[in-house]
Amino acid sequence: MQLSNYLFFKTCCEPALDFYTRCGLGRAVEIIRYGDDGMPAGSEGMRGRIMHAKFEGPGVSFYASDNDDAEPMRGSAHLLIMDNQAQTERLFNMLAQGGAITTPLGIQPWGDYYGKLTDQFGVQWMLDCPLQ
Repeated sequence: MQLSNYLFFKTCCEPALDFYTRCGLGRAVEIIRYGDDGMPAGSEGMRGRIMHAKFEGPGVSFYASDNDDAEPMRGSAHLLIMDNQAQTERLFNMLAQGGAITTPLGIQPWGDYYGKLTDQFGVQWMLDCPLQ
């Protein structure tokens, strides 16, 4: 058994996956589009948008798609356990571009270098780098 997150976007799945690729998290390794190869489009507005994508990188794996009835993302976050403080800072700053920082990156009371943000696509990220 393996648990994976599945992110639902209204119509910005592709720009989100491109952004995560530029941040260095990995890349989309599988993309199926509405209306391609006999896949139903649902509506003309969804034709060509991402029906299903698999995103992978070192230590990262999740799925994503566009859904015109998607609810806003809430109540869940991607938690990345990092092993290098400089890499944590670099990735945090990249993911924060156009988003909102909810917990500034810094040493927390439990001793880890940690921060939390919501990116420009509404996805919450928690980056934690244990300092021991």
